[in-house]
Amino acid sequence: MDKLKMHSPDLSQANIEKIQSLFPNCVTEVKGENGEINLAVDFDLLKQELSDSIIEGPQERYQLNWPGKREALLTANAPIAKTLRPNLDKSSNFETTENIFIEGDNLEALKLLQETYLGKIKMIYIDPPYNTGSDLIYEDCFASDLDKYLLESNQLDVSGNKLSTNPESNGRFHSDWLNMIYSRLKLARNLLMDTGAIFISIGNDEVTNLKKVCDEIFGEKNFIESITWNKRIPKNDKGVGNIHEYILIYVKDASQNLEFTMRKDGLDDIYTLLAQLKKKNVPIQEAESQVKKLYKKNGYDRGITLYNSLDKDYKLWGKINMSWPNANTFGPDYTVLHPLTKKPVKMPDRGWRWKEDTFNEAAKLEDGEYKNIEILHDGSVLCHKIWFARDEGTQPSSVTYLDEVNTFLLRSILSTKSDGGIEVEKLFEGKSYFSYPKPTSLIKTFISSMNFQSNDIVMDFFAGSGTTADAVMQVNQEDGLNRKFIVVQVNEPISEKDTAFKVGYKYISELTRDRIVRAGQKITLDTKRIVDTGFRYLKIDSSNMTDVFYSPDQANQADMFAQVQNIKEDRTDEDLLFQVLLDWGVGLTLPISKQQISSRDVFFVNADETGESADLIACFASDISNELIKTIAEKQPLRVVFRDDGFATDAVKINVEQIFKQISPITDVKSI
Repeated sequence: MDKLKMHSPDLSQANIEKIQSLFPNCVTEVKGENGEINLAVDFDLLKQELSDSIIEGPQERYQLNWPGKREALLTANAPIAKTLRPNLDKSSNFETTENIFIEGDNLEALKLLQETYLGKIKMIYIDPPYNTGSDLIYEDCFASDLDKYLLESNQLDVSGNKLSTNPESNGRFHSDWLNMIYSRLKLARNLLMDTGAIFISIGNDEVTNLKKVCDEIFGEKNFIESITWNKRIPKNDKGVGNIHEYILIYVKDASQNLEFTMRKDGLDDIYTLLAQLKKKNVPIQEAESQVKKLYKKNGYDRGITLYNSLDKDYKLWGKINMSWPNANTFGPDYTVLHPLTKKPVKMPDRGWRWKEDTFNEAAKLEDGEYKNIEILHDGSVLCHKIWFARDEGTQPSSVTYLDEVNTFLLRSILSTKSDGGIEVEKLFEGKSYFSYPKPTSLIKTFISSMNFQSNDIVMDFFAGSGTTADAVMQVNQEDGLNRKFIVVQVNEPISEKDTAFKVGYKYISELTRDRIVRAGQKITLDTKRIVDTGFRYLKIDSSNMTDVFYSPDQANQADMFAQVQNIKEDRTDEDLLFQVLLDWGVGLTLPISKQQISSRDVFFVNADETGESADLIACFASDISNELIKTIAEKQPLRVVFRDDGFATDAVKINVEQIFKQISPITDVKSI
């Protein structure tokens, strides 16, 4: 019976396998330090294969480099023997939720999620440390020790003598930050769907370096835009009141031709007024007058003020000229009869914008008769999507409703009305525990800009104040989609001097979790839509397996006797189940149920009420019998896992694979 590996994937080996598929002759086998055979690249042969474009030796090239970059790449690719342990007490609606909160280092979290969520994340938003050197709650100064930096960058020899007359001392403030962000973005890219995108907030200090790093990781062609966000909070540290930050947008695959859209400003006020006018049954002419007053009061641009007429359902529409737009050519020439006078209307000098069939369809003109006529208060006529004046003396216009054009392409300069700090203070009864949290309106703008489907996932692995999770829940309530969120926050200690510590919060992750809970409670009070405001709380911890599981060849005889079991004593069956889910790439939010079979606890993942059609069945009990194995096999799950030492006898262990081959040959059976 095969065993699960119980550690995150080795991305170096995966990358080598990709090279092998292109250049099989350039990949060979080598024996590692542990004696195992691994794949390795023969770089001499690979250079020969790429001889037309290879860059040799110290030749100058266009690239971003810094001390530690190679180590950052190795760090990103190296596997880790860690796991996610569920915490039901800190979770919210554990049994039913499809959201995830992960406590722990985000680099480790990204590694652990590589198989389960590979290519499954629709959108990533992160607000990483800006490397300003400020004393923030989240430590964000990654400045290296100067001597260490000079040594790593070859500006000092081993004796401490300077090798350059003009050392790049300023670089010491950048290298560690680049090492931190590089490995994380490298892993994050793997998680994005082909139609996915990442939004990264950043300040002046690292925006230039971040752009170069992202160009390298995501590809320059996949850069979409650098959004300038007016945060409205001036910072005067260099003689200028700085009130902006940046958000870099990259997509996974630019060939998908994604468009990012946003709602026009002020629509909420307009739609609120229209609902009130319709409810009171205000006469259309008076209602139009009130709409125009609102336009003037709020100073809307023509993108909204053009739509100043109302139909009988109180929907705003505007007239669009139907003349042929090109001054050097002529459009279609045909006769249009007025719906009331039955006389030909005035035709544009250079012809119509549309073909005759298109016009007739828009006007609902069939067999010479207009099928949908509405006479307006001023005597003009609305024929579905075509407007006619009182008589034939005026050219008709096409009609476009505001609802059809209430969005436009996401703008490269954004301002938001809401204040993130005030939002958090309202949730925490006036207490301010976070420094400069992002407003939910900003994240909602980005979420709404993408073409989401229900069950698509939004991820934030610098969760901080929990704004992203809050924004996802709010947008779901507004449009009815069931987006899911995955957020990650390190359990960084809070300073004893901070207000949050004095009221009982010891770690930032506790604050983040509490903000999401409070935001969910607020959303739940609005019964307009049922929204998933829960989350499964998972904590990164060392593997459930003992050291002897990973390196049995390094254990001496005494160790072997001391560790008859290869599973740590303090781990629960639920802990084991989640490490199996990670290892097998099974969804971490799928429904989990537990049944008693032959007096043993058996877990069913994503099964129906009878236990059939399960994605996974797991039993970590001891003294497993042939009868229990047969009962599980009859459920015909996709996967089954047992403890390697959990069988009643060696004979039962030997029989496992034969039983499943006979009863459920589709089942993949493994042990831990």
